[in-house]
Amino acid sequence: MEVDTASDNTSLDDKTEDYCENPTRDALTEGIMSLLKPTVDQLDERIRATRISQIELRQQIDSLTEELLKINESLQCPLELDAYVTKLVNAKRKVIVVSNILQKTQERLNKIHQAVEKETNKRKALLDRSSMYHSATIKPETDELFPAISSTSGTPQ
Repeated sequence: MEVDTASDNTSLDDKTEDYCENPTRDALTEGIMSLLKPTVDQLDERIRATRISQIELRQQIDSLTEELLKINESLQCPLELDAYVTKLVNAKRKVIVVSNILQKTQERLNKIHQAVEKETNKRKALLDRSSMYHSATIKPETDELFPAISSTSGTPQ
């Protein structure tokens, strides 16, 4: 039963004294703190600097907004330019669409031109072949057909 009694002895009060007086644990804690403290301090300083720069940026944006409002009031422009800007943007879009259509049409026309040229070359080649065949089969002096046959037989047909 003594073994069970020893395992039941897990009171926090009994262990508190051990935490305070453990030199190894204290040294380890100080070592970890000495490693982490510079990083944490540096991070904290950078966060402070970032927050300060954000505040300065917000102040500059506010002052710029005030200056722009003053300039806008001093100009007292009677025309509303936003409508004209919108019209220009819409016109630009339309020009781009038309340009794309024209480009695609030009590409199609180039393809058609190439097909026509190819077909013309085929027909020209066929005509050249037929004229060569025609000139080879008709004797120019006598206009006889098949001169090769008539010259081999010795008698004109």
